[in-house]
Amino acid sequence: MIDPQRLKVVCRRMASAGVLAAALAVALPGGAAMAQSLTVLPVSIQMAPGQMSTELTVINMGDAETSVQVRSFAWNQTGGEDALASSTEVLASPPLTTIPPGTTQVVRLVLRQPPTGHEATYRILLDQVPPPAAPGTVRIALRLSIPVFAEPAGRVVPHVKFRVERSAGQAYLIALNDGGRHETFRDIKLTTNDGTALKTDDGSPYVLSGATRRWRIADAATVPASGGSLRLTARADSGVLAQPVSVVATP
Repeated sequence: MIDPQRLKVVCRRMASAGVLAAALAVALPGGAAMAQSLTVLPVSIQMAPGQMSTELTVINMGDAETSVQVRSFAWNQTGGEDALASSTEVLASPPLTTIPPGTTQVVRLVLRQPPTGHEATYRILLDQVPPPAAPGTVRIALRLSIPVFAEPAGRVVPHVKFRVERSAGQAYLIALNDGGRHETFRDIKLTTNDGTALKTDDGSPYVLSGATRRWRIADAATVPASGGSLRLTARADSGVLAQPVSVVATP
C-alpha cells in the first residue's frame, strides 16, 4: 500500500513541475484509508497555429486499477461566469479506459477543424469511475478539468479592459477581453486612493477571447461612488499589470 505521506510529497513535487495531481480517498471501517492517485500532465494545453492534435498523459499512482472517462466541452464565459457545453469539436481517444496500478495511459486529443479568427477554447474533463463500493466503504469520484487553447492561423493577442461596477449594494471587478486570445490574471489586488485593500473572490484566472469575466468585491461599501477609481495590480501572462480602474454604476 502507498504511504499517504509519501504520496502527498510526490503530488506536491509534480504540481510544482506543472503536473496536475489529485487523490481519491476511500474510507474503510475502523478509520483506515486507502489512497488512490491520478496524475495528469500537462495541466494546461496550448495548441499552436496549425496544430491539430496533442496528448494528455494520465498516471495511476494508486495501488489498484482505476477507470477514467474523458470528455470534451466547448468553454465560454457567459454573464461573467465560466460555461461548458458538450462538444464534438475535440475527439478524445480513448474516451474510456482502465489504468492498472503504477502504469500510464496516453490520451490523444484531436481537433476536428482548425479555429478561425480567434482562439478556440475547450475543457477536457477526466472523471474517475470508481468500482462499486464494498459494504462499509465510501468511494468519492474524482474529476479533473484541463483547459485547452487552440490558436488560429493568424497572430492573435488579448486586449483586456477593466472597470468596477456597483449595483444593488454589490460591487464587481469586470474584465472585458475584445482581443483574439485569452489572458490570465493572478494575484489580483484592488486598493482605494487611501491605500485600503479590497478583497475579491477567488476563481478562474482566465479571461477568454470575446468574453467578460467578473470578480465580486467582498466589501462593496468601501468601493468609491460612481465616477471614482480604484488601483488595480495583477500578474498577467503578458507581464505585471498596474493601472487605475474607473467605478461605474449599472442599472
